[in-house]
Amino acid sequence: MATTELVSELKRWCRGEGLDETYALMTIVPEEVEIHEVEETLETIKSLGRVRVRGRNFSARLNQRMVLCESRETVKEESVPPEVKPADGGEAWPVIIIGKAQAAAEEFNSKLKGLLQAEGKTMEDLQSLFPSTPPPTSSTESILRAVGDLLDKTTKPADGGSYGRLRMFSGALPTPPGEEPFDHWLEQAWLLVEETECSDREKRRRLIGSLKGARTRNCESSAARKS
Repeated sequence: MATTELVSELKRWCRGEGLDETYALMTIVPEEVEIHEVEETLETIKSLGRVRVRGRNFSARLNQRMVLCESRETVKEESVPPEVKPADGGEAWPVIIIGKAQAAAEEFNSKLKGLLQAEGKTMEDLQSLFPSTPPPTSSTESILRAVGDLLDKTTKPADGGSYGRLRMFSGALPTPPGEEPFDHWLEQAWLLVEETECSDREKRRRLIGSLKGARTRNCESSAARKS
């Protein structure tokens, strides 16, 4: 099971248990492991403080137990290792948390899926936008590139005109001064595509121009190959 799937499972579990995500973590252990063993092992991660098991669920897919835990201290991704060794010296257990970067990526993917659905498309349809390059991954950079190409391919025919300039967007968190958060940037981009009168080429140029830094350079390289 991929890490993103495990994080999604942890988020759903937290919601079902009414558990604050900032104090939640999940591990995957052999079926015979007892609750006290899980708690004692996770407490070896000093930054977590005291740990209590909040729920257990057997996964037939993994053939192991998924264990939901709550820590006394806030879970900080920079101080929590990706796995922990049990006291008996057996195979390490993965430690799954909901980090800020992961949460932002999930939110970004969710918004992108909404945009695709509005156009009657799916994530798989993005493959057709890159006939000569690998399919986009879940990274912010490749998603931005895909959004740019998608919006370009779904623009309405137009004769010309003027419109407001898109503000910069880099995907960095927290949002740097002078840049737009994703919600605002996506709304502007949508208005640009749907309600302004200018050429498709000019819309694409302005859209790509709003994507800042290394992502802009990658988008421009993609545009150059397509020209």
